Amino acid sequence: MAGLYYEDFEVGMEFHHEVSRTVTESDNITFSLMTHNPQPLHIDAHFAAQTEWGKPLFNSMYTLAIMVGMSVQDTTLGTTIGNLGMSEVRFPKPVFAGDTLRSHTKVLSKRESKSRPDAGLVEFEHSCTKQNGDVVAICKRVGLMRKREVA
Repeated sequence: MAGLYYEDFEVGMEFHHEVSRTVTESDNITFSLMTHNPQPLHIDAHFAAQTEWGKPLFNSMYTLAIMVGMSVQDTTLGTTIGNLGMSEVRFPKPVFAGDTLRSHTKVLSKRESKSRPDAGLVEFEHSCTKQNGDVVAICKRVGLMRKREVA
């Protein structure tokens, strides 16, 4: 597996994920409608043109999903048992169609699971930047991670 096991993570480790993603108008409309979010700020160019943004604002939930998704290959691919939660989710700058996103991850903490001898909890901080370096999303996430074989 490409993902790391609980024992492989060290507090302070940082990952600058290689993959990047240029988001499109179609991404924004499709994701918004698939998630039953009819917010005209995301799907109606005429409406959005009359707002302070002047154009459709990219759906922040999709930005969050892309940010975390970009981290999977380097961190949790095949080695996570589950996502236990996210906190301190913020979107400090807007994202628009045509922006290219990159994701970064830092390991904040880790501890053995109290209820599962085969797992440990790893707290990640994910951040996402766009092409000009602006931070567009940040969150903390706790993953329940597999340990290597338990004796």
